[in-house]
Amino acid sequence: MTTPPTDGLLFDMAAPPTPVERLLLLADQYVGHNDTLDRLLRAGPQAEPDAHIASAQRLASATRTAIKAVTDERLYESHELSDALVRLQQLAFLSSTSADHRLPMARTLTALAPEATMGYADRIAREMRHRRRSTTDTPDHKVTATQHTALWEIACGHVVATSSLGRQYVHYRDEHVLIGTLRSLEANGLAERVPNSAPSAYVGGPLQDRVRLTTAGATALAAAISRPPATSAPGTTPAPAHAAAKTATRSR
Repeated sequence: MTTPPTDGLLFDMAAPPTPVERLLLLADQYVGHNDTLDRLLRAGPQAEPDAHIASAQRLASATRTAIKAVTDERLYESHELSDALVRLQQLAFLSSTSADHRLPMARTLTALAPEATMGYADRIAREMRHRRRSTTDTPDHKVTATQHTALWEIACGHVVATSSLGRQYVHYRDEHVLIGTLRSLEANGLAERVPNSAPSAYVGGPLQDRVRLTTAGATALAAAISRPPATSAPGTTPAPAHAAAKTATRSR
């Protein structure tokens, strides 16, 4: 009997996600989870009240897995790193607890999870960069400052797309995300629209298309926040650091 060659299988295996990539993908999972709960809440009394339980439990497990991925790096402990890990443990607890509550409270418990996870990912990426001071391979997708901002907003669950009278629109929350930037990210396989997955902008309105990171988009964004920031050219202003979420909603 001939044994099939295994060389191809060995070399085609995808590398496991880095801790930062894993956190970005976790934030995306929370975005999808919250969107599902929002749609269920809009559906009214006929919605299945326990439909969120399995998803909440998966999120709690995924959060604990992300924590383990960070601790397995055996980084030198610092206040920044310790605080981020504690906050992630609290997030896992909130996710697990949300499975024991009805939809309105369950939605409240995970409401800030995507933005929080992104903040911890940024903090951990900076700690890893500071402690390791090592260079990584050049990523397949180099992102511009504008694309970086858009990817960050998408990962936080701040971006949806709609269409009206043959025109497409992007609605964002904190930082400007233009339709041209979104199309560029989609063309490069870094972002995608999930039709009718986001809640409507108003009661009775049509569902919106959630814009989410692809796996390649998470990899590109993780590489961008894990690299040392580029030195600004004379006369230019460095890109601002990620700020706390604002409450106003803007559209473009």
